[in-house]
Amino acid sequence: QVQLVESGGGLVQTGASLRLSCAASGRSPTVMAWFRQAPGKEREFVASLTWNDGTYYTDSVKGRFTISRDNANYTVYLHMKSLKPEDTAVYYCAGSSGFLGGPSTQYDYWGQGTQVTVSS
Repeated sequence: QVQLVESGGGLVQTGASLRLSCAASGRSPTVMAWFRQAPGKEREFVASLTWNDGTYYTDSVKGRFTISRDNANYTVYLHMKSLKPEDTAVYYCAGSSGFLGGPSTQYDYWGQGTQVTVSS
């Protein structure tokens, strides 16, 4: 059984940077991803990282967010810079046993979420 635990959220000002972490236990999924859900909106895909280091980003975060992995610690990170108020959301870590990343992949494992709030 895979368990995912996010950390690193918080309240920051516009333009700030923040790093989210997702620690995996059990076994590490082949694809790891980040999703977010803002109040009153549907959950949306943010970024994914495959077992062979393929990355996929939603357009609104390209150039600002970077997904990376520390294999030794079974941890995936989401490095966020130039944060905007519209980035405010609960960020969820997700894992898949598949081989392709992106928003259409079926993600079977989910963390509990961490809140990111960007003030203007």
